[in-house]
Amino acid sequence: MLKIDSKFIERVQRSSAIEELYPMLQNAIELEHSTIPPYLTAMFSIKPGKNVEDRKIIHSIVIEEMMHMTIAANILNALGGQPYINNSDFVPEYPGPLPMGIGNGLIVSLEKYSKECVKNVFMEIEEPENPLVFRSAALAVQDYSTIGQFYLALQKKIQELAPHELPGNKSKQVTSPFFDSSLLFPIYTKDDAVNAINIIVEQGEGTSISPLDQDGEIAHYYRFEELFKGKKLVKDDHAPNGFSFSGADIPFDEADVFPIFPNTKISMLTSGTEEWNRMNQFNTSYFSLLAGLHKTFNGEPEMLNNTIGVMYDLKLTAEKLCSTPFPDKPGYTIGPSFEYVSTPAKPVTV
Repeated sequence: MLKIDSKFIERVQRSSAIEELYPMLQNAIELEHSTIPPYLTAMFSIKPGKNVEDRKIIHSIVIEEMMHMTIAANILNALGGQPYINNSDFVPEYPGPLPMGIGNGLIVSLEKYSKECVKNVFMEIEEPENPLVFRSAALAVQDYSTIGQFYLALQKKIQELAPHELPGNKSKQVTSPFFDSSLLFPIYTKDDAVNAINIIVEQGEGTSISPLDQDGEIAHYYRFEELFKGKKLVKDDHAPNGFSFSGADIPFDEADVFPIFPNTKISMLTSGTEEWNRMNQFNTSYFSLLAGLHKTFNGEPEMLNNTIGVMYDLKLTAEKLCSTPFPDKPGYTIGPSFEYVSTPAKPVTV
């Protein structure tokens, strides 16, 4: 299970004014974003048209992580703060730990999709305090904090400190027809903030008694467990906790995954080559995505749909990279690097 440095939760609990929660919500935005590059890298490494259910499940989780990032930004804006997205400090270094000292020794890499990656990294990221165990009566006992507990500490402090009508500029609230209005909605009141945090926690972890969130969808942790086990999680009245991994098979063929070199960096490629230009194009699209999100969360909410469209460009470029042989690394292809560029470099020819 991921472990949060206790100072962050203690800082939330010690807060005596809502302004003191601003950096904590910025941390939450950074955390939600930090899961997206490793999830996308795994998804992009799956060959187009192959391992369809695996790709579909990862894609659904990425979309919800983007929504969680947007919810956290909405809450920060609602409290009167300001999200910062378009700076180099926002982008994590891979391989490395996730933001807020999270990890319990876990180092997150940008690597190809595999069941080992799902089990040892993705399920670790999403694991709740007491993960429900299906086909077993035992519950895992944990004595340290999770991502969900951090959010619940924020929720409790907002309830304690904030006025019912939150003070932020209402015009900065982000909604989109891309997301269900019951999941992504304007944060105007303290109750709105409480409900929005519940959505983030339950979509990631489920509840203490069910793997489903409040809309009846399987939480991220258990969706990843479906991928690891290769079976769908379904309702089962005869099983402990009422569910079992006895649904349809999720077929997986390792041969249908590109052998990308883990944690590729653009510095590993020769400037001016086709491979370097493709990576530069990818990172330029990534920069455009971050810049678009920054504008979206800072007074131009209508930018969200255009920004989501940039992800399509990111996908096309990433799939080209993943199918491109890595020069001087026999047996490997090139993985996307998700590196921050303050000024996108122009393609170089030699």
